[in-house]
Amino acid sequence: MTYTPFFIEGADRPARWLITCDHASNMVPPFVGNGDLGLPSADMQRHIAYDPGALAVCQLLGLRLDAPVVASNFSRLVIDPNRGEDDPTLVMQLYDGTIIPANRQVDATERALRLDRCYRPYHAALAKLAARPDTVIVSVHSFTPQLRGREPRPWEIGILHSDNERFSPHLIAALQAPGDLCVGINEPYTGYLPGDAIDTHGTKMGRPNTLIELRNDLIAEAAGQEYWADRLADVLPQALAMSHL
Repeated sequence: MTYTPFFIEGADRPARWLITCDHASNMVPPFVGNGDLGLPSADMQRHIAYDPGALAVCQLLGLRLDAPVVASNFSRLVIDPNRGEDDPTLVMQLYDGTIIPANRQVDATERALRLDRCYRPYHAALAKLAARPDTVIVSVHSFTPQLRGREPRPWEIGILHSDNERFSPHLIAALQAPGDLCVGINEPYTGYLPGDAIDTHGTKMGRPNTLIELRNDLIAEAAGQEYWADRLADVLPQALAMSHL
């Protein structure tokens, strides 16, 4: 079977939304460590390897908004598509207390292989789908309820954005309006990382965008995935109308 580093659903859907899933998969391609990073299966099912639940939410959201979806098909531990090519965490050696054995001795040749066969094809596909002039990029991720040795994270959802982003503040307002959610604003991570996927395809290109982080215990099962896809499909158009973008 031929390996493909990304997949697309609904490329011809007419909505101006583009739904992206940078960390959709825990796949290790066969040309990387013969398909094995040296981690036990339990670690490859953790958030360190991918964003559990995020892909299903993206797929459902794409259907509800009649929007295309593009997703990576390689583990973030192989190479992280949500980092710039010069980012020192592009190939992680340690993540949430776990050493990644196959990444300890990654040299320039191996890094270039992963860039050429995983990272760059995904970004090329994303760029092609985002080329429509009125595109609004919605990047969906998930986060673990608690990092090892850290305090529990209280947020159900976080919205990440740069200081001058024009769409995300309206999305935050729409999510906060009912009063039933703990909404993180640039939580649990900073909202701007130079060279990341949103910066590359959204901010630098002047496209409205947002990065949504959902707590992964809330989207671990189908019912939660459906609930959050429904809720986001409701608030995203509201926020866009509020923004006048």
